[in-house]
Amino acid sequence: MVFNPNHLSSNAQDTQTNELLTYLQHQSPEVLERVAKSVSPEIKQIISQNVQGLVGMLPGEHFNVEITTDRENLAGLLASAMMTGYFLRQMEQRMQLEESILGSHSLSDSAKDEKSGG
Repeated sequence: MVFNPNHLSSNAQDTQTNELLTYLQHQSPEVLERVAKSVSPEIKQIISQNVQGLVGMLPGEHFNVEITTDRENLAGLLASAMMTGYFLRQMEQRMQLEESILGSHSLSDSAKDEKSGG
C-alpha cells in the first residue's frame, strides 16, 4: 500500500498553506511507491508494533476485533505512524553511517598495523 496524498480531505485554505501537502500531491505515484518500498522490514515491524500498541492488540485467532474512531483520531494515529517512520528511517541511516565509519576506521587501523609490522 502506497501513501496517496490526493485522498487527504481538507478545505482549500488548509491546502494552500500546507506546502508539504502540496508537494506530496505533485509527486508521481512511482516516486511515492519507491519511497514506501525503501522502508526496511525492521522499521515496518516497529511501526506495526507501535500502531498495535496504540489501538490495542488482541490475538486475531481468538477475537474478532473491530475498532471505531472518528476522523480526527484516525488522522492523529496516521500522523503518529508516519512521524515514527520518518524518525526510524533517519536513525537507521545514522546507524548505517556510523557502522560504515567505524568499519572504515577498523580497516585503516588494520592497514596501519600491517605496515608497522604489528
